[in-house]
Amino acid sequence: MEDRLHDVLVVGGGPAGSSCAYWLAEAGWDVALVERKVFPRVKTCGDGLTPRSVRQLADMGIEGSLTGAHRYSGLRAHAYGKVLDLPWPEHPSFPSYGYVITRHDLDAIVNERAVKAGATVWQGTEAVEPLVEPGSPDAGVPGPSGATAPRLPSCVGAIVKEKATGTTREVRARYVVVADGANSRFGRALGTSRDRAMPMGMALRGYYSSPGHDQTFIESHLDIRDGEGSVVPGYGWIFPMGDGRVNVGVGLLSTDRRWKGVNTSTLMEHFVAWAPKEWELSAETCLGAPTGGKLPMGLAVGPRLGDTTLVVGDAAGSINPFNGEGIAYGYETGRLAAASLGEALRGDGIEGLARYAERLDDAYGLYYRVARAFVRIISRPELMKLCVGTGMYSESLMSWILRIMANLLRPDEIGPAEAAYRAIAAIAALVPEHESQGYRLLTA
Repeated sequence: MEDRLHDVLVVGGGPAGSSCAYWLAEAGWDVALVERKVFPRVKTCGDGLTPRSVRQLADMGIEGSLTGAHRYSGLRAHAYGKVLDLPWPEHPSFPSYGYVITRHDLDAIVNERAVKAGATVWQGTEAVEPLVEPGSPDAGVPGPSGATAPRLPSCVGAIVKEKATGTTREVRARYVVVADGANSRFGRALGTSRDRAMPMGMALRGYYSSPGHDQTFIESHLDIRDGEGSVVPGYGWIFPMGDGRVNVGVGLLSTDRRWKGVNTSTLMEHFVAWAPKEWELSAETCLGAPTGGKLPMGLAVGPRLGDTTLVVGDAAGSINPFNGEGIAYGYETGRLAAASLGEALRGDGIEGLARYAERLDDAYGLYYRVARAFVRIISRPELMKLCVGTGMYSESLMSWILRIMANLLRPDEIGPAEAAYRAIAAIAALVPEHESQGYRLLTA
């Protein structure tokens, strides 16, 4: 099989890789996927599927596979002594409900869907080294505005290693998709790197037994605190699993390493101790040590394309900085990449591939620019209290904030949203040198 030239090789079988492989195989292309783990496998995650994720799963024809998963109807927001129940909004493109399901189960379902569509999948097989042909990366590729941008070298496949046997072989393809997660070794080998001016998140999560395991709202805490009671930039969550367990976690956000001063080893303990008592969270109900990792956000990783290569999902830093959601954006960026690859394979070549950048900008450009500005605001607890603490007194305002943070605005709401985006961006621009002016703008 080493002489076979696949249309596309996908490196990584998580949400982005399996989604991309599914849409390519469904369109009739010869796609191969390598995944170094064997499904089902444990994966650190918050386990919550928002309506954006559910839409992608429905489009792939597998929402029915979630029948046994816990279904929920909205978000319960806690902040500064106030609690609001916010149902998911009605939307013409997205459902008004979500699910909570472990990645152990979910990723296996989506990967199997790609197999059934015709993708060739090798589990327990790691792409250890890219096959790179001499090229001219400095020449750049066309960007959305017609200007050129840095590109990845010409990758024509990978040397892969089967973990069970230790044997290696070459897998060659006309195009390669990098989808091996936030700590993308394959991407770094090709030259990707994180823009350190962009938001970085860090998440810790663990499971607890709880009488609230079947609640119909997921819970978000927007004013998590350290051991001294000071608010830290981030959020906490409690997601009911419906099986006797809840997924409990904390996520920290920063653009300037401010959370480096937070004692992350005890932050989870403080959040659990501070959580509402009805969940009955304690060391006795803990089902295992918390796990976590660092997460580049807001499309912080690049370059994301070359003349034969696209980077998707967490490997591209596609996580939403507003709320830390990554699964939906993995599915979506994988699908956008598949559309561009289809055009390239049909004869458009590099021009078709370059449309991936245009599609990303159309889908997330304005939204992520403002989300990155929002992270700059919440990195300062005083501004966060003004934004969220004041908003918690207005259920209608918080419903708008939920729609913006979850990226669930309707098309007819884009105009007001852009005004809100501009206001947030203007405030964030003032924060570093003129915080007092930022306060006055917020209160106005």
